[in-house]
Amino acid sequence: MKKYDRGLVWFRRDLRVSDQAALYHALNSCKQVWCAFVFDSDILDALPRCDRRVEFIHASLLDLDGELRALGQAHGQVPTGLIVRHASAQKAIPKLAEELRVQAVFCNHDDEPQALARDAQVRGALAHAGVMLHDFKDHTVFERSEVLTQSGTAFSVFTPYKNAWLKKIEPFFLHGYPVEKYAAALAPCPASHPPGVPTLAEIGFETTNLRALKIATGSHGARGLFEDFLDRIDRYHQARDFPAVKGPSYLSVHLRFGTLSIRQLARVAYQMHLAGQQGASTWLGELIWRDFYMQILHHHPHAVASAFKPEYDAIKWEHGKHAQTLFKAWCEGRTGYPLVDAAMAQINQTGYMHNRLRMVVASFLVKDLGIDWRWGERYFAEKLIDFDLAANNGGWQWAASTGCDAQPYFRIFNPVSQSQKFDPEGKFIRRYLPQLAKLPNAAIHAPWLAKPIDLQTADFVLERDYQAPIVDHAEARERTLARYAVVKKPA
Repeated sequence: MKKYDRGLVWFRRDLRVSDQAALYHALNSCKQVWCAFVFDSDILDALPRCDRRVEFIHASLLDLDGELRALGQAHGQVPTGLIVRHASAQKAIPKLAEELRVQAVFCNHDDEPQALARDAQVRGALAHAGVMLHDFKDHTVFERSEVLTQSGTAFSVFTPYKNAWLKKIEPFFLHGYPVEKYAAALAPCPASHPPGVPTLAEIGFETTNLRALKIATGSHGARGLFEDFLDRIDRYHQARDFPAVKGPSYLSVHLRFGTLSIRQLARVAYQMHLAGQQGASTWLGELIWRDFYMQILHHHPHAVASAFKPEYDAIKWEHGKHAQTLFKAWCEGRTGYPLVDAAMAQINQTGYMHNRLRMVVASFLVKDLGIDWRWGERYFAEKLIDFDLAANNGGWQWAASTGCDAQPYFRIFNPVSQSQKFDPEGKFIRRYLPQLAKLPNAAIHAPWLAKPIDLQTADFVLERDYQAPIVDHAEARERTLARYAVVKKPA
């Protein structure tokens, strides 16, 4: 006996049919189920009209709509599909629930502060109308307070959290939800609410270079990427740090928007980990980092706007026109340090940046240029197609030494040695800085130190073909040590 006659599934950052918690619970609890997505104007209105994330979501919704239609058709229900609205979600979901006369709305958790505030408003509006809102864990393996210290507090150091995570994990937490088994409850959409995804233009956006970049979208694209990654996962622990090598999984954007189930990924990685495959063990550790940062966001929401460690808010960052000039040079990839500039060219041109380079450019902005980490965090939030608040904030605070389990403040990446170590042949630099392509490997990491004969042979002139460094690393390091002295514990 099902609890409800009618239910509505509200898709957000879970754009798939397979192993989708809210969809499963709705189908299992309701005689008839409709599915909806809202292009939330409260979010979209603040974005540029040309945004890769919006285009990624749009393409993934087309894929989701197709999957829902196929699933409904397989059970004799036509036309099922995705009802899409472009409005404020706070108003659109209660309105849609009223129009469809549902008794319950189902969705998955989103623990970002803005999302929590939105959901509270929606829950209140639905309750006023006598409609229940049921929400579920779907975006992480463990969330909120599921993994705690023995004293019942949240972890703030990763390694003990990881050990506790691995101790707690068992097949129950990695089982997928059998959505297809209950798909007969998918209801045909009424003529007043036809399924279908509006065009980008209809929601006020333009196309980007997403297709030209050949970025895989939707569940179909995610599955293809995962299959490709499994063929090379055994080398992940060795290849992941080299930006010119096909080392990462490239699944971060799919995890961000839920086009692939985290349970599926963790299940496969965990099985390989138990079998002693080092690459899979390393990748599983990255998935655990994701859970870790999510629970940090849940327990310490103050970290969104200030340092996780409050004493680090006493640091005096560069300010005024000088700081703005330095920051602009960093944003535009004009620092004079090739690896940093190539990395910034990558994010500006593609919306993606290799994980090793995210650490390098973050360290450079904060500890070479003395710029507040929040400036860089905001820039990444604008540019990254896989932007995730918890991971982005955690990564920037790690680099700035202001966060939980962060690198010590006196650990400062040398951008030249990082370049020599992780892009030794300059392949990545040459890809994004073609003006340096003719320089020999020995010179490409620091052109200002190159031998005159090498510069002459390459017909290369510093300041004509490429800018000189805007800061001396050794001098910047000393300034950083002095800047961070305010948080140095007394002997």
